[in-house]
Amino acid sequence: MERVEFERVVDEALETLPDWVVDAVDNLHIVVEDWPTPDQDPSGTGLLGIYEGVSLLDRGDYYSGALPDRIVVFMGPHLDLELSKSDLRDEVRTTVLHEVAHHLGVDDERLHELGWG
Repeated sequence: MERVEFERVVDEALETLPDWVVDAVDNLHIVVEDWPTPDQDPSGTGLLGIYEGVSLLDRGDYYSGALPDRIVVFMGPHLDLELSKSDLRDEVRTTVLHEVAHHLGVDDERLHELGWG
């Protein structure tokens, strides 16, 4: 899959977000990168995505004027899964939902309880 098509898959996943989630998102930039850096994935486990920022629940009065938080979806690790196009779309959607949940303030423990971890 070429990068343009992969970015389209990410965009499609974002378009499926419920309105209440879209309305809640604040100061967030979503990007596609080829691979995680060693700082992003120190264990080298093939990280699919990462949220970098301060969740909505953790923001205080000091937060104004901050640079946007980032969600990074990594194309290489997704493609290394060698999934069908349909399954790849599902996996990208799961990654996007997982990282958006972090932006909203849902931690990994709760995501695991919900079956999204």
